Parts: sequence; C-alpha cells; structure tokens
Amino acid sequence: MATEIRVPTLGESVSEATIGKWFKKAGDAIAVDEPLVELETDKVTIEVPAPAAGVLVELTVKEGETVGVGALLGTIGAGDGAATAAKPAAVAQASAPEAASTVKEAVAQTAKIAGEPPIEERKMPPAPAAAKLLAETNLSVDQVAGSGKRGQVLKGDVLEAIAKGVSAPAAAPAAPAAPVAARAPSATADAPREERVRMTKLRQTIARRLKEAQSAAAMLTTFNEVDMSAVMALRTKYKDIFEKKHGVKLGFMGFFTKAVTHALKEIPAVNAEIDGTDIIYKNFAHIGVAVGTDKGLVVPVVRDADQMSIAEIEKEIGRLGFAARDGKLSVADMQGGTFTISNGGVYGSLMSTPILNAPQSGILGMHKIQERPMVVGGQIVIRPMMYLALSYDHRIVDGKEAVTFLVRVKDSLEDPERLVLDL
Repeated sequence: MATEIRVPTLGESVSEATIGKWFKKAGDAIAVDEPLVELETDKVTIEVPAPAAGVLVELTVKEGETVGVGALLGTIGAGDGAATAAKPAAVAQASAPEAASTVKEAVAQTAKIAGEPPIEERKMPPAPAAAKLLAETNLSVDQVAGSGKRGQVLKGDVLEAIAKGVSAPAAAPAAPAAPVAARAPSATADAPREERVRMTKLRQTIARRLKEAQSAAAMLTTFNEVDMSAVMALRTKYKDIFEKKHGVKLGFMGFFTKAVTHALKEIPAVNAEIDGTDIIYKNFAHIGVAVGTDKGLVVPVVRDADQMSIAEIEKEIGRLGFAARDGKLSVADMQGGTFTISNGGVYGSLMSTPILNAPQSGILGMHKIQERPMVVGGQIVIRPMMYLALSYDHRIVDGKEAVTFLVRVKDSLEDPERLVLDL
C-alpha cells in the first residue's frame, strides 16, 4: 500500500511553505524518519521525514513551488528500491507514455463532462494567507498576478501588488496610479556576468519585516559605552569552574541578557508594544537573540529570561544557537519575544543602529570590545570598551526612558555584582 507524504502543520499563523530542496529522487530507497525534503516558511526551515520505509514512487511538487499545510508532496511504495531499478528499461519506456496518456485522457474527459477547462488551464484558488490579505485590503484576486503553481496567488504576490499601487476599486473613477519604475537593464558587457537568484522565503520575510518596522515605528537610536573590565575579569576568574559545573562556556550574552532583564523591570515601556490605540505592557521578559545563519538572520527567543540564572541563560542560548545553525529551530523557538539583543561585535562591528524587531519597542546592539584610552580618576588608562546602541520606538518610549534604560544596562555590566544581588 502506498504511503502519502504531506506537508505537516507548520505552526501558528504559518499556512504555506516553499519546497527548498529534495534530498531524494523518485525510485530511491528510503528508511523511516529519513529526511526527504526541506520546506522553507517565512519563519523557519524544516525537514520532512519519511513516514514509512520503502521506495519513493513519486514527487508531486518541484523545488521552488509553494504548498499549503496538508498538501501532497509525494508517495512511498513498498520495496527496497532494487526491484524498481531492475525493471527493464524498454518496458518502463513503453508503459509510461501509455499510462500517462490514459490518465490524461480520463482527466480531460471528466473535465469535458463537467464543463470545465483542462486542468492545466484552471487557475488555483489563492493561498490561505493570500486570501486573508486580499480580504483585509478589499482587493480582488483578479487584480493580482499569481506566481504560484497554475497561477495561484500567493501572499507575496498580494504584497507586491500593494507595493505597486494596486488598490480596491473606487466608487468613482480615479486617476491611474503612477507606474513603478522597472529595474534598468544591465550593460551588455555586464549581463552575462550577473546571476539572478530567487529570494528564499526567509529572506523575503526578513526584507518585508524590516521595511515594515521602519515604516510603522518612530525609530530612534541612543548610544552609550561600557567598560567591560569587570565582566572580563569575572569571566576569566570563573570560566573554568563555570564550564565544569554547568557544562557550558561562560560568555558575555548571559551577562547582557541578565542586565537587560533588570533594566526592563525598571523601564517597562521598553518591554511594551502598540496594539491600535492601546499599549500592552509585558510583565515578563522573553529575550530574542539575533543569530546569523547561512540562510539569513533569525531571532530565537529565550523565554522568561528574567527568571533564569546566568548559567540557565547561557545553556538556552547555546541550545538555540546550535539549532539555528543546523536549521532545526521550531516555530515555537521563534515566537513571543518582547525585546531583542543583537551582537554585531562577533563580526567586528564597532557601532551600528539596529532595526526594531516589530512589534517590539526596543532592541539592544552590542559591538566589538576595543581597547581605548579613557580618563579614570584624572589619569589616562587603557580600558576594554564597547559601544552600546538602543534603538527604540519613540511612539512608546520617551528619550528619558531610553537613556535611563541604557544607563542601567551600563551600570550592571560595569558592576556585575549588581546582577547577583538584584540591584
């Protein structure tokens, strides 16, 4: 009996995915739970395992196609692959066209009786996410050019149409929208040396969300600098004992996350978000930690970081970091963050202005630790310094609150005993 391979439930608010890569091809023998295909959603990349052992009989979708939850991806038949491969080529070549012709004729005959066009000419209904967005914007599916299979309208198509100025039909005639300027053609000598690659689902989402954050929020950034001497001395003194006891290295993220949770308790506006005309204050701290991967930036979340010790935070950040780099983050790992920390210092960044992770109202940027001459007690001394940047939504957070928040983070890091004593 054939076993169907279908798109699994992808998580809250995720209704479709793009086929990223097939690990097997038709005729290959597969084992149960062996990875078959990679699905890219707008949040994470997941692998679909084989639900049964046997032979991969058919792949019903190709790489790059968009599918919904529950869609059929392929079928698995009985056998080990050898028998299938041993089938005489002449028989296979003779029978395949005949079978294909029979199926095609049957489908065409059914469509003819029902008064429908051939299946290859029928247009698929819009994807669930696209249908929802069409309803919210009062657009008709006929106003949007679909890029999916058989002309299916996807959410990205609707967003692109909106960006081009397509709007709901007005009651009275209106002037046509100004045309969007197309990309200028490349020079003849340059065109053969260019490579056009379709953005992954994750990269499209990153681009869209960052632009939405810039458009929606009144974003502003304030800066400060922190003397890392105390944290570095504490880390050097206890890192070996810490790793031996907790099984994880003592890094800087544990100190920064703990310092942030302390500051959020004092300045709750930085841990809030806007919902219409309301402000929602979060009496908990789910801290997003930005992680760079080969496929783009992801932000897994350390949940209830305010209730964790530095050791527990380091363990959870380590787990999330490994999962992110291996492409094994779950949707649950990515949801619910209330504040984000981005560490550009690991790549050598000296200063930057991080963009908000909407709908959050604050993000802290860490940077490279660099020795600089500082005046301490009237003397010029060399100290390991780091610039800190807090980008915040000025609609919620006032300048005084933003500066105070950053100063509290600075104070905690320059005197880390405060973190232990909860001061």
